[in-house]
Amino acid sequence: MSVGLIGRKLGMTQVFDEQGRALGVSVIQAGPCHVTQVRTEADDGYSAVQLGFDPVPERRLTRAERGHLGRLPPYRVLREFRADEGADVSVGDELTVANVELGERVDVVSVSKGKGFAGVVKRHGFRGGKRTHGQSDRERAPGSVGAGTSPSRVFKGTRMAGRMGGGRATSRNLTVAKVDVERGLVLLVGAVPGPRDTVVAIRPVRKSIRKMD
Repeated sequence: MSVGLIGRKLGMTQVFDEQGRALGVSVIQAGPCHVTQVRTEADDGYSAVQLGFDPVPERRLTRAERGHLGRLPPYRVLREFRADEGADVSVGDELTVANVELGERVDVVSVSKGKGFAGVVKRHGFRGGKRTHGQSDRERAPGSVGAGTSPSRVFKGTRMAGRMGGGRATSRNLTVAKVDVERGLVLLVGAVPGPRDTVVAIRPVRKSIRKMD
């Protein structure tokens, strides 16, 4: 995969490898995507390729979006992927799962599941207070969050209760277990952020993670 692909998470299942081991895989319905824009160092200051996915009725796009896409299909989802200068793509090219190689390592970017307002035990893995010695309401409490007189405030970034999930998340270094070109499916070993039907971006791996034998 030279640029990337956009798709939807269909769910999880399992497949068996050549050694007969069961592998938990995420099923992605990827592409087809069209190249809607190519950014270059000379014009934009960086090199990237913008892809379009999930065509919708043209009336659902704004005038600016229709003008940007021109004669291309009216895509609802546009995503930009960093690419090397001089990548062998041009506006209008179609990218499918045929560009994905078996055994390739990829990163998957999407929006994680929203968990709502959560306490520190669920959100950050705190153990809470003692379960005995007369305490009645400290079992899942965070404890002290800062000194009193100095600095007389709570530092930014202190781990406290709050909204959990529902943000951009990346699963890195996933292995492509299977590619079904006819149905446009990519099966990746491991979990992908987000619930079913989440739009995901599949891109070439940026940072390799060393596997322990």
